Amino acid sequence: MSNQKTAVVTGGAQGIGFAISKKLAAAECKVIIIDIDESRAASAAGKLNGDYKIVDVSKEVEVEKAVSEIIEKYSKIDILINNAGITRDGLLIRMKEKDFDSVIDINLKGVFNFSKEVVKKSMMKNRTGAIVNIASIVGIIGNPGQLNYSASKGGVIAMTRTMAKELSNRNIRVNAVAPGFIQTRMTDKLSDKVKESFLENIPMHRLGNPEEVAAVVNFLVSQRSSYITGQVINIDGGLVMA
Repeated sequence: MSNQKTAVVTGGAQGIGFAISKKLAAAECKVIIIDIDESRAASAAGKLNGDYKIVDVSKEVEVEKAVSEIIEKYSKIDILINNAGITRDGLLIRMKEKDFDSVIDINLKGVFNFSKEVVKKSMMKNRTGAIVNIASIVGIIGNPGQLNYSASKGGVIAMTRTMAKELSNRNIRVNAVAPGFIQTRMTDKLSDKVKESFLENIPMHRLGNPEEVAAVVNFLVSQRSSYITGQVINIDGGLVMA
């Protein structure tokens, strides 16, 4: 078995996910990007000398197949980053059931699907592993118009703590990060007025960047954090101080 660590990053082809993939590759991990966009995934993996799988994380059968294939090829999975997520924003009284369900299925059930398969087929067997779930400050403080997204991310936080309690005796650490407003293609679409309203509430008076999230994730999967599990770290410029 190779000493090189194998890292799986869901939603790893762009934005925060790609920044995490890039940081892990720089730490000499073999990175397998999970995405639903094949051209984007192939391009991202090529830049990192990594690998990729096209998977809908909400589909148990697809996840089972992908995890089995990764383990067959690389023998093990040492690191799992559950980053895949979508938004379907809308106020409570206008939100369609399909928009609620799709966000829960990808953002929350996807974490369950991948964590279950990776833990069962690799980490428990090897009695080691690190999982980081990408939550959001919205899962802590809520946000008007994001009922489904905040519910999914709040669920990720609760799932993180329960997984940490269940798996710590197998030397599997589970933590989460909760990004605030991060400079991505999503925030690039916001008007200057909306951005200004965000900045007024952020003590550091700026948006974060994906690399700052990736740096914390890299710390949480490294031996430097070997006594840390069940934690949720806000990466938000001080927006949530609780």
